[in-house]
Amino acid sequence: MEPVTLHTARLTLRPLSPGDAEAVHRACQDEEVQRWTSVPSPYLREHAEGFVNRIAPDGWRNDTVYHWGAFTREGDLLASSVGLSLPGRPGNAEIGYWTAREHRGHGYTAEAVAAIAHWAFRSLGIQRLEWLAAVGNDASRAVVARVGFTFEGTLRGYLDQRGARQDAWVGALLLTDPAARALAGPYG
Repeated sequence: MEPVTLHTARLTLRPLSPGDAEAVHRACQDEEVQRWTSVPSPYLREHAEGFVNRIAPDGWRNDTVYHWGAFTREGDLLASSVGLSLPGRPGNAEIGYWTAREHRGHGYTAEAVAAIAHWAFRSLGIQRLEWLAAVGNDASRAVVARVGFTFEGTLRGYLDQRGARQDAWVGALLLTDPAARALAGPYG
């Protein structure tokens, strides 16, 4: 698929590019990003360069995962990174994200997730958008709750976090949910 750029009231969501490596590297130095996501730890400059130069573009090209950087419209600062993966089950997708420390608590990531969910339902024909996070990642859970995802439960030993099995929370937003219908905003 050709990469897609989306706009919200406060953000530009665009595919990450080589010029974003420094911002991605800086954001992924945060111990909370490393604790709750699958980014390498320690996170080296070469990891950021590989992500923006190879992994993210390959995902778009191969229709397996679409990565966006959510940049503030004021200042063009990287607020978060959001990925939408297509696991091979028709009509299903999974969303994941991290938020740069200095941009937490402003609702940027929820705004980005809402825009991407709307796009996925409208443009990809997604009917079920799933979210998974390690049990205890309350900030991630708050993001999807704000968007309208329904918490569905705990999957025991579901995640492999650097060689250790962890329980995962799972939630979903269905195309038929009232919250999904409410996402019909001015994204584009």
